[in-house]
Amino acid sequence: MCESPHHAHADCLTSPQQRPVGRRGFLRLATLGGGAVLLGSFLPRTSWAAGGTDALLLSCMDYRLVHAVGEFMDEGLDLRGKYDHIVLAGASLISITDKFPDWNATFWQHLGVAIDLHHIRRVVLLDHRDCGAYKVAFGEDFAKAPEKETEVHAKALRALRREVLARHPQLAVETYLMALDGKAEEIPA
Repeated sequence: MCESPHHAHADCLTSPQQRPVGRRGFLRLATLGGGAVLLGSFLPRTSWAAGGTDALLLSCMDYRLVHAVGEFMDEGLDLRGKYDHIVLAGASLISITDKFPDWNATFWQHLGVAIDLHHIRRVVLLDHRDCGAYKVAFGEDFAKAPEKETEVHAKALRALRREVLARHPQLAVETYLMALDGKAEEIPA
């Protein structure tokens, strides 16, 4: 079929490995050895996600702590592969400022979906020290005064914790403040 150099049939323009698989080719593949793998990729996966999610994490977007946040959730709280993750600049900052009202709405919408879809049982609120979003919201660098920084974050974490519990009393809520070295301290209720 492709012997002539003047023949411009679509099958001649690609190698056999690159040619699209038609309906018959797909059925042939499905009945051969790779069929289970190929067909398995089309099966719905929602039941997998719903069965293993225990928590919803709210953390900040700070690039310096992405790895540390993952380690804290996976190893520190033993939640590897068992949590949904919302990332908003300032994390619990949404509870004490009106500067970012859309972020507040986004958090509550995501929390509702996590409850409905994944049946979460707990919320982890994780702020961090030297947070730029707090600087933007308040025009002050709290990192220069660690005690005041802890106080401001604790106020926000506790306020959001109270609000989550008021709206969803069936959930457990944990509050933490992470240092830039990745160590997290629990902020008591």
